[in-house]
Amino acid sequence: MSVEKIISDWKKKLYKPVYWLEGEEDYFIDKIVNYAEHNILTEAEAGFNLTVFYGRDADWTQVINACKRYPMFSERQVVILKEAQHMRDIDKLESYIGQPLTSTVFIVAYKEKKVDGRTQLAKLLKTKAELFTTKKMYDNQLPDWTNELVKSKGYTISQKGLLLLVDHIGNDLSRIDNEIDKMLVNLGSRTNITEDDIEKYVGVSKEYNPFELQSAMAAKDLSKAMRIIQYFEANPKAAPIQLVLPTLYNLFSKTYMIFGQASKDEKTIAANIGVNAWFVKDYLLVARNYGYNGVEKALLLLHHYNLRSIGVHDTGSSDASLLKEMVAKMVN
Repeated sequence: MSVEKIISDWKKKLYKPVYWLEGEEDYFIDKIVNYAEHNILTEAEAGFNLTVFYGRDADWTQVINACKRYPMFSERQVVILKEAQHMRDIDKLESYIGQPLTSTVFIVAYKEKKVDGRTQLAKLLKTKAELFTTKKMYDNQLPDWTNELVKSKGYTISQKGLLLLVDHIGNDLSRIDNEIDKMLVNLGSRTNITEDDIEKYVGVSKEYNPFELQSAMAAKDLSKAMRIIQYFEANPKAAPIQLVLPTLYNLFSKTYMIFGQASKDEKTIAANIGVNAWFVKDYLLVARNYGYNGVEKALLLLHHYNLRSIGVHDTGSSDASLLKEMVAKMVN
């Protein structure tokens, strides 16, 4: 069951007695819990019928007793157990989950992991609860997910702005959502987010960032690459070397995989190497400009300069000097 389906059912006043939310991606769990806490009950009902526990402090008997209460001046009550992964003796909740009250909506947020599937609790959840399991989103899924998130808010975003936002923030869905909301407040009557908005409100340069360095390297534009690195040198927080090196490694490692592809179709290649189709053109450009030997050389250089950046066989070179030296060797 998806986040949207659960919340859609709640809007229709369709409730299950127990919702168990588990897994690695906090964003989706938080979204469901936040809606439950602020929307299932009216403000007047919540005063008597909303109970929130935290796993570190809660005792299983307190939680079960709260769930077994009957609602006051309302059709239902809501009991939320946050940070349930920290609760001792959580398996003791089995007795309630096996026979829950229909007038209670019990929501458990079990973050960072899943219940051991071999336990009696896990088996019980599959039959007696609405089980919602999340996992971390792959990097290649972020652009499409972010684009859909923007659309769901009634806006659009330019492709360059989208890639700039995702590249800058990375796999932090909550922060992506927050940064989008921050920009929307400032758009006025406009409905399209541009790279200028990303630069102004998120605080990343649209011209001097790891994404633009990657594009310069793909095109073998050494002068542009050096200008970007000089900007990094003058603004150390903009892109530390430990952020830049993985970006370039991703560019060349994905390109390396392309050489083994029989198909020339971009969508097929994207599916085979596990990337978003938007990026395949960059990888094909690198393949043409560098060739197999050039890509292999770039990967070896990345390994070498990554070691130097952490002090292996290097006693004091600056990040900028290492990047300049590496990039010059790759392009020439």
